[in-house]
Formats: sequence, structure tokens, C-alpha cells
Amino acid sequence: MTPAPDTLLVDYLGQLTQPDAWQRMRDYTDNRDADTPDALWVCEHPPVFTLGQAGRAQHVHDVGDIPLVSTDRGGQVTYHGPGQILVYTLIDLRRRGMGIRDMVSLLENSVIDLLASHDVTAVARSDAPGVYVDGAKIAALGLRVRRGCSYHGLALNADIDLAPFARIDPCGYRDMAVTRTQDQGIGTATAQLAEQLVANITSALTSPCPDGCSNR
Repeated sequence: MTPAPDTLLVDYLGQLTQPDAWQRMRDYTDNRDADTPDALWVCEHPPVFTLGQAGRAQHVHDVGDIPLVSTDRGGQVTYHGPGQILVYTLIDLRRRGMGIRDMVSLLENSVIDLLASHDVTAVARSDAPGVYVDGAKIAALGLRVRRGCSYHGLALNADIDLAPFARIDPCGYRDMAVTRTQDQGIGTATAQLAEQLVANITSALTSPCPDGCSNR
């Protein structure tokens, strides 16, 4: 029996290397069928720079001793490390009647709503996917869609060390400022923020698709 469109599994995976998480996502997507439930995987990575499909080497200045991994997600270069909340979104977009833009907006709005609940005003930008506070990027997005299903997802800076971002042009933008929830006066523990963010994403995914979903 095909699962209901609102079926969603949530797994908290702890710390995984980026290559391990990436391989698991590809395997999950490649082995999906009509009965495979959608899933959110929550984790963090040891320090790593990742370069998206459109990534350009000119945006990477000095990786030092941090690995640089080329991936199949969209976007340019970013940094992942401890204290960053990663939510990987393994979603059958076709089954949910969603397009890629719908998914991006859903993730952005989930972060914006989370920050608003902590009295921090954040916005999305049409020219640069992600979430920003006073012009500084606090959350990055990068997705891949294969066989109608998404993987990769969202990275929210909580209490991550921001210094490595100075070694790159974050998301391909020179001199882009980055920030984190800790610097915005949010003292909530990272694990609790992750649960709140997952609750927002889950609620959005299991609600009826709002008017304007691109595939409806």
C-alpha cells in the first residue's frame, strides 16, 4: 500500500561524516519505491567544506586542514561543523505535489518561524536561497532532486565556530557575513533548537499544500 502523503519518519543520527551521510542519502533515494516513506535526518558533521554542483574553485580560498568535498547538491561552497543543525530532507516531491521551489520556501519559512519564536527577525532572499538576519546568513540550503525525490537539505548555524567561513566565499558571495543563533541572543540548547526546527518542517510538510504549489 502506498503510504499516506503525510507519512514522515524523523531520525536523529548524531554526528556523521559528510561522505557517509551523502552515501546514505543517495542509497535511500535510489532504492525508494512508491511505498517508501519520506524522512528527515537530523545530524551534524565534523568540520568539512562542501562544494555544490555549480561550485567554482575561485570561491575557496584556504581550506587548511579541513577537507573539501564536491557534492551533487545545488549551490556553491559552504562549511559544516559541530554546532550546526543539519536537516536532510528525503522527500518524494512528486507524491506530495510539490516543486523544488516549494521545498526551498518551506525550509526557509521553517527557519524564519523558528527564529521569530525566539524574537529574532529573519528573511529569505530571492537571489540567494537561505535565511538572513540583518544581512548575515544564518541558514544555508542546498537540494538535489532525483526521480522526483529530494535529498540534501538545510544547515542552521547554532553554536558553530564561524571562523572557517572566512576561508571561503559563503555560497559564492564574497564578503558575505554569517551569523549564528548564539550571536542573536538565543540561548536555547542546539538539540532543543533542532527539535523545534524539525517540528516546524514536519508541520509544514504534513499540512495541505498551500495555494500556489507549483505542481498543483
